Amino acid sequence: MRLVMNEPVERMDRPYARRWWALLVLCLSLLIIVMANTALTVAAPDMTQDLGLSSADLQWVIDGYTVPYAALMLLLGAIGDKYSRRGALVLGLVVFGGGAVAGSLVGSSTGVIAARAVMGVGAALIMPATLSLLAATFPRAERAKAITLWTATAGLAIAAGPLVAGALLEHHGWSSTFLINVPVAAVAIVGALVLVPPSAAAHHNRVDYVGGLLSVIWIGALVYMIIEGPHFGWGVKAVTAAVVAGLGLVLFVLWELHHSHPVVDVRRFANRGFAGSNLAVALFFLAVFGAFYFLTQHLQFVLGYDALDTGVRMLPLAGAVFVGSALTGYLTPRVGMRITVTAGMVGGTAALALLTRIDASSSYGDFVLPLVVLGLAIGLALSPCTDAIMGAFPESELGVGGAVNDTSLELGGSLGIAILGSVLASSYSSQLSDATAGQGLPAGALSTAQDSVGAGYAVAQGIGDKARQAGEQAAHAQNAEQAAQLKSQADQLAEGARHMADAVGASFSDAVAHTSLVGAVVLGVGTVLVAVMLPRKGRTARTEPEPAAAQLTDADEPKAPDAGISHSDGEKATDEKSETVGGHDRA
Repeated sequence: MRLVMNEPVERMDRPYARRWWALLVLCLSLLIIVMANTALTVAAPDMTQDLGLSSADLQWVIDGYTVPYAALMLLLGAIGDKYSRRGALVLGLVVFGGGAVAGSLVGSSTGVIAARAVMGVGAALIMPATLSLLAATFPRAERAKAITLWTATAGLAIAAGPLVAGALLEHHGWSSTFLINVPVAAVAIVGALVLVPPSAAAHHNRVDYVGGLLSVIWIGALVYMIIEGPHFGWGVKAVTAAVVAGLGLVLFVLWELHHSHPVVDVRRFANRGFAGSNLAVALFFLAVFGAFYFLTQHLQFVLGYDALDTGVRMLPLAGAVFVGSALTGYLTPRVGMRITVTAGMVGGTAALALLTRIDASSSYGDFVLPLVVLGLAIGLALSPCTDAIMGAFPESELGVGGAVNDTSLELGGSLGIAILGSVLASSYSSQLSDATAGQGLPAGALSTAQDSVGAGYAVAQGIGDKARQAGEQAAHAQNAEQAAQLKSQADQLAEGARHMADAVGASFSDAVAHTSLVGAVVLGVGTVLVAVMLPRKGRTARTEPEPAAAQLTDADEPKAPDAGISHSDGEKATDEKSETVGGHDRA
């Protein structure tokens, strides 16, 4: 047996024997790039204290990863299709690992943001490569099952990130949350070379670099605007980014419509099934990432769990994702993707609706059912959509197909954190102002407390510290009258600290309930749109034909004896045009 797998999957006359081991490598690669974001939410308090990060610094430590990640996927997916999908995966893992090492060594906010940006570039290489290699390696009959496991891994990573980070932070500093990626990336690199067969499009024209560059500009500007505007105000930077995103999108569409071999054929979005699948992915991750953003804060700050305990308490979500994925593998072939995806989105809406019951008296038990329902919903909805999106692309554009799916995912996640995070911050600030009215809290202290739930509890702790100091002074007072005055002052301050802490917890709980209601309305409206757009079972969604130069006909390649299983390029193109999953053309 050869140490390095060198036979391209397109030249194999039967399904690759070790394809399930290859899938394990692809899922491992996916796991670390999703965990890189969710783990940081738990490590953020330690990082803030150690590096002295401002709220703006912390926001860009998190989102410095997101901007290059989202912006570069389409272009890098197309490059991977033409030259080497496995090469893109390996290079991405090297870049990602290098950024992780750098992130663990730097000692400033600028250094951490730069390291996270490098990791984002690596993730932009890895993410579309995992899906394109999966689609190229698995025969049509097994691809839906493989994609189900791929999406289940993404759901697992959302919950596993805080758990792994929490375990590391028990005995190590925040830099360990960067370094844990390095050995995993190294294992994935070795696994990719040994177990994943190389793959590239046999029929691929010159890469549309102009279209790719325009996609980088408009997506990057859009994500920057989504981050900058809600968090830092609609000043010159946010408005400029909005203008650049709008102009860039118009130029991108016009260029792609008139290019003979575009980086992505935008006409596909005129197909309701394809557009509906992308909308479902974006809306679902808007809800998931938005909910995850405030749930982890509530568990840590309001309920007082440490990082590890928070991670453990997110496990019901991960377990439910796998159950939902198993259900969708059984249900989708029988009832069609329209019903499965709609059911999943209804479940997601219900999970957010359940969170509207959260108040100051809520315990962890009140979060278990919403987490389970949300996990089931993720498992039900996402893999049929991903399968439909990937099936809309020919063999020569599998990397672009993966990039389209992942861009929808990332844009949805960014919107979720920006929109629901902005609603959360505004609601919390308003609720806290009302809750502390008449308590004589200095304006500066109130403004600080309104910045975030963590800052609110810090203000309460500061008042408590003053109460303890006054109590100590009372114990050492020179006379009884002075001691009585100091003790009275200490009692008042202690009572004020309790009131402040209670006000912060209640205000944030009410803000979680309000934000969940907004999220439920958004996802509910989206559910109706997606249900209308997706085709019914048994109906074939019409897709736009490929440009003549990119089409493969039956005469282009000889037919193999086992049509539909063979991995030759011509056979794939022919078989996939005729097969449907959930009513979608597989061309």
